[in-house]
Amino acid sequence: MLRRVLWIGLTLSVLGFASASFGQTPSQKTTKLTFSQPVEIAGHVLPAGTYTFMLADPWSDRNVIEIRNADASRLIALVTAIPDYRLQPTDQTVVKFAEVPSGSPEAIRAWFYPGDNFGWEFVYPKRRALALARASNAPVPAMATEATTPAEMKAAPLIAVTPDQKEVPVASAIQTTPPAAAPAPMEPPDREALPKTASNLPLIVVLGLGTIAVAFGLMAVGRRAARSKG
Repeated sequence: MLRRVLWIGLTLSVLGFASASFGQTPSQKTTKLTFSQPVEIAGHVLPAGTYTFMLADPWSDRNVIEIRNADASRLIALVTAIPDYRLQPTDQTVVKFAEVPSGSPEAIRAWFYPGDNFGWEFVYPKRRALALARASNAPVPAMATEATTPAEMKAAPLIAVTPDQKEVPVASAIQTTPPAAAPAPMEPPDREALPKTASNLPLIVVLGLGTIAVAFGLMAVGRRAARSKG
């Protein structure tokens, strides 16, 4: 009986700690992309090869995206992206390219994760955005100031560069909200609400540890009773 109580307590504790370790980490959208020739993304030129794209912060409205090597063991670049939308999701990863000046590597404009109607349009350094906007005859999101760290990239003011080389607010030139005809994407849980979703985990752990304590207490009482009889 005591062994059964002890095993129940251990099981509850392990389940509680395992659930906490998995539940407190938001899932990152991760995609491996292979390019047969050099490509440009947000001012970085990637040689031909395989790369891992992942969100550094899934719950932000201005995402910092990590570009890593094929097995994700080495960080190659951090780039900023803003929301982009499409009417029809697909079951495959979609990468959109922008037209570039002659002689330049293809420039990645946006990345869509399988099954999502929303994706990420990449933000380019302002000087490069001017050239891309002219070549593609379309506005290009740009960073108004230089930023290199994730904190700076999230705080830096953004603009849109138009084909006629004007700087305008991003929202006035680029669709950053869902189109009326497209279903709005599922909003991620509020950061303030995240702890509530895991509020039962401490209870599971406490119950497990309490059960173990009860088991050891019963074992101690049993031993004392046996000694008294002896």
